[in-house]
Amino acid sequence: MKTIKTLFTLALLLTTLVVQGQDRYLTRTGHIKFFSHAPLEDIEAHNNKVLSIVDLAKGQVAVDMLIKAFEFEKKLMQEHFNENYMESDKHPKSTFKGTFEVPQELKAMIDGTYVVDVKGDLSVHGVTKPLNTKATLKVSGGKLSGDLVFKVKVKDHEIKIPKVVVRNIADEVEVTATFEFEPYK
Repeated sequence: MKTIKTLFTLALLLTTLVVQGQDRYLTRTGHIKFFSHAPLEDIEAHNNKVLSIVDLAKGQVAVDMLIKAFEFEKKLMQEHFNENYMESDKHPKSTFKGTFEVPQELKAMIDGTYVVDVKGDLSVHGVTKPLNTKATLKVSGGKLSGDLVFKVKVKDHEIKIPKVVVRNIADEVEVTATFEFEPYK
Protein backbone atom coordinates (compact mmCIF):
# COMPACT_ATOMS: atom_id res chain seq x y z
CA MET A 1 0.00 0.00 0.00
CA LYS A 2 2.86 2.34 0.87
CA THR A 3 4.41 1.70 -2.58
CA ILE A 4 1.13 2.61 -4.31
CA LYS A 5 0.91 5.87 -2.32
CA THR A 6 4.53 6.69 -3.18
CA LEU A 7 3.95 5.99 -6.89
CA PHE A 8 0.75 8.05 -6.86
CA THR A 9 2.54 10.97 -5.17
CA LEU A 10 5.43 10.75 -7.64
CA ALA A 11 3.02 10.63 -10.62
CA LEU A 12 1.13 13.65 -9.27
CA LEU A 13 4.38 15.57 -8.79
CA LEU A 14 5.60 14.75 -12.31
CA THR A 15 2.23 15.72 -13.81
CA THR A 16 2.34 19.04 -11.98
CA LEU A 17 5.86 19.75 -13.23
CA VAL A 18 4.97 18.85 -16.81
CA VAL A 19 1.83 21.02 -16.77
CA GLN A 20 3.74 23.97 -15.28
CA GLY A 21 6.45 23.57 -17.92
CA GLN A 22 3.85 23.55 -20.69
CA ASP A 23 2.60 27.02 -19.76
CA ARG A 24 5.74 28.64 -21.20
CA TYR A 25 6.76 28.56 -24.84
CA LEU A 26 10.02 29.79 -26.37
CA THR A 27 11.62 30.49 -29.72
CA ARG A 28 15.11 31.64 -30.59
CA THR A 29 14.33 31.76 -34.31
CA GLY A 30 11.46 34.21 -34.42
CA HIS A 31 11.22 36.40 -37.52
CA ILE A 32 10.77 40.16 -37.53
CA LYS A 33 10.51 42.15 -40.73
CA PHE A 34 10.28 45.89 -41.05
CA PHE A 35 9.11 47.73 -44.12
CA SER A 36 9.53 51.42 -44.89
CA HIS A 37 7.59 52.85 -47.84
CA ALA A 38 8.78 56.32 -48.82
CA PRO A 39 8.39 58.44 -51.98
CA LEU A 40 11.82 57.54 -53.39
CA GLU A 41 12.45 54.07 -52.05
CA ASP A 42 11.05 51.04 -50.25
CA ILE A 43 13.28 49.50 -47.61
CA GLU A 44 12.82 46.04 -46.12
CA ALA A 45 14.93 44.13 -43.63
CA HIS A 46 14.62 40.74 -41.92
CA ASN A 47 15.81 39.41 -38.57
CA ASN A 48 15.53 35.64 -38.07
CA LYS A 49 17.30 35.48 -34.71
CA VAL A 50 14.57 36.84 -32.46
CA LEU A 51 14.13 35.43 -28.95
CA SER A 52 10.60 35.33 -27.56
CA ILE A 53 8.91 33.66 -24.62
CA VAL A 54 5.18 33.42 -23.93
CA ASP A 55 3.74 32.45 -20.56
CA LEU A 56 0.14 31.32 -21.07
CA ALA A 57 -0.50 30.91 -17.33
CA LYS A 58 0.37 34.54 -16.60
CA GLY A 59 -0.53 36.12 -19.94
CA GLN A 60 2.95 37.53 -20.46
CA VAL A 61 5.16 37.87 -23.51
CA ALA A 62 8.74 39.06 -23.97
CA VAL A 63 10.71 39.63 -27.16
CA ASP A 64 14.43 40.37 -27.43
CA MET A 65 16.46 40.92 -30.59
CA LEU A 66 19.83 42.19 -31.71
CA ILE A 67 19.60 45.14 -34.09
CA LYS A 68 22.69 44.02 -36.03
CA ALA A 69 20.89 40.78 -36.94
CA PHE A 70 18.68 42.66 -39.44
CA GLU A 71 19.67 41.79 -43.00
CA PHE A 72 19.05 44.06 -45.99
CA GLU A 73 19.10 43.44 -49.71
CA LYS A 74 21.91 46.01 -50.06
CA LYS A 75 24.92 45.85 -47.70
CA LEU A 76 25.27 49.67 -47.79
CA MET A 77 21.70 50.03 -46.43
CA GLN A 78 22.57 47.63 -43.63
CA GLU A 79 25.70 49.61 -42.80
CA HIS A 80 23.83 52.95 -42.74
CA PHE A 81 21.01 51.42 -40.69
CA ASN A 82 23.41 50.18 -38.00
CA GLU A 83 25.86 53.10 -37.94
CA ASN A 84 23.80 56.20 -38.76
CA TYR A 85 20.22 55.53 -37.74
CA MET A 86 19.99 52.78 -35.12
CA GLU A 87 23.47 53.34 -33.66
CA SER A 88 23.52 49.63 -32.90
CA ASP A 89 26.88 49.74 -31.11
CA LYS A 90 25.31 52.15 -28.61
CA HIS A 91 21.81 50.55 -28.64
CA PRO A 92 22.42 46.87 -29.54
CA LYS A 93 18.99 45.46 -28.64
CA SER A 94 15.32 46.10 -29.00
CA THR A 95 12.86 44.57 -26.54
CA PHE A 96 9.17 44.23 -25.89
CA LYS A 97 7.55 43.16 -22.63
CA GLY A 98 3.80 42.87 -22.51
CA THR A 99 0.69 41.24 -21.15
CA PHE A 100 -2.53 39.86 -22.60
CA GLU A 101 -5.72 38.13 -21.45
CA VAL A 102 -5.47 34.43 -22.17
CA PRO A 103 -8.66 32.65 -23.26
CA GLN A 104 -9.25 29.39 -21.36
CA GLU A 105 -9.15 27.40 -24.62
CA LEU A 106 -5.69 28.82 -25.35
CA LYS A 107 -4.49 27.97 -21.83
CA ALA A 108 -5.69 24.43 -22.47
CA MET A 109 -3.89 24.43 -25.87
CA ILE A 110 -7.09 23.56 -27.76
CA ASP A 111 -6.58 23.83 -31.53
CA GLY A 112 -7.78 27.16 -32.83
CA THR A 113 -6.90 30.75 -33.65
CA TYR A 114 -7.03 33.34 -30.88
CA VAL A 115 -6.79 37.10 -31.38
CA VAL A 116 -5.56 38.83 -28.23
CA ASP A 117 -4.93 42.44 -27.26
CA VAL A 118 -1.32 42.86 -26.20
CA LYS A 119 -0.24 45.84 -24.08
CA GLY A 120 3.32 46.55 -23.10
CA ASP A 121 6.51 48.53 -23.54
CA LEU A 122 8.57 48.60 -26.73
CA SER A 123 12.20 49.69 -26.39
CA VAL A 124 13.95 50.77 -29.59
CA HIS A 125 17.08 52.92 -29.89
CA GLY A 126 17.20 53.32 -26.10
CA VAL A 127 13.70 54.82 -25.93
CA THR A 128 10.78 52.95 -24.35
CA LYS A 129 7.22 53.68 -25.46
CA PRO A 130 3.91 51.94 -24.75
CA LEU A 131 2.63 49.65 -27.48
CA ASN A 132 -0.91 48.31 -27.74
CA THR A 133 -1.60 45.94 -30.61
CA LYS A 134 -3.43 42.78 -31.56
CA ALA A 135 -1.65 39.46 -31.90
CA THR A 136 -2.90 36.23 -33.39
CA LEU A 137 -1.93 33.09 -31.50
CA LYS A 138 -2.62 29.76 -33.14
CA VAL A 139 -2.63 26.28 -31.64
CA SER A 140 -2.37 23.38 -34.06
CA GLY A 141 -1.54 19.84 -33.04
CA GLY A 142 -0.11 20.96 -29.71
CA LYS A 143 2.15 23.58 -31.32
CA LEU A 144 1.89 27.31 -30.63
CA SER A 145 2.61 30.06 -33.17
CA GLY A 146 2.06 33.79 -33.16
CA ASP A 147 1.79 36.66 -35.65
CA LEU A 148 1.39 40.39 -35.30
CA VAL A 149 1.73 43.58 -37.29
CA PHE A 150 2.18 47.07 -35.88
CA LYS A 151 3.61 50.45 -36.86
CA VAL A 152 6.43 52.37 -35.22
CA LYS A 153 7.03 56.09 -35.67
CA VAL A 154 10.72 56.75 -36.18
CA LYS A 155 10.67 60.05 -34.26
CA ASP A 156 9.01 58.40 -31.22
CA HIS A 157 12.27 56.51 -30.67
CA GLU A 158 14.53 59.50 -31.36
CA ILE A 159 15.93 58.00 -34.55
CA LYS A 160 17.37 60.88 -36.53
CA ILE A 161 16.99 60.86 -40.31
CA PRO A 162 19.35 63.26 -42.18
CA LYS A 163 17.52 65.72 -44.44
CA VAL A 164 19.41 64.47 -47.47
CA VAL A 165 17.63 61.06 -47.24
CA VAL A 166 14.35 62.12 -45.64
CA ARG A 167 12.41 61.19 -48.82
CA ASN A 168 14.00 57.71 -48.77
CA ILE A 169 12.82 56.69 -45.31
CA ALA A 170 9.23 56.67 -44.06
CA ASP A 171 8.19 58.49 -40.88
CA GLU A 172 6.45 55.30 -39.82
CA VAL A 173 7.65 51.75 -40.45
CA GLU A 174 5.55 48.61 -40.47
CA VAL A 175 6.80 45.77 -38.29
CA THR A 176 5.67 42.19 -38.90
CA ALA A 177 6.54 39.43 -36.42
CA THR A 178 6.13 35.67 -36.78
CA PHE A 179 6.97 33.12 -34.10
CA GLU A 180 6.94 29.30 -34.00
CA PHE A 181 7.19 28.36 -30.31
CA GLU A 182 8.41 25.20 -28.60
CA PRO A 183 7.56 24.21 -25.01
CA TYR A 184 10.07 25.81 -22.63
CA LYS A 185 11.89 23.23 -20.58
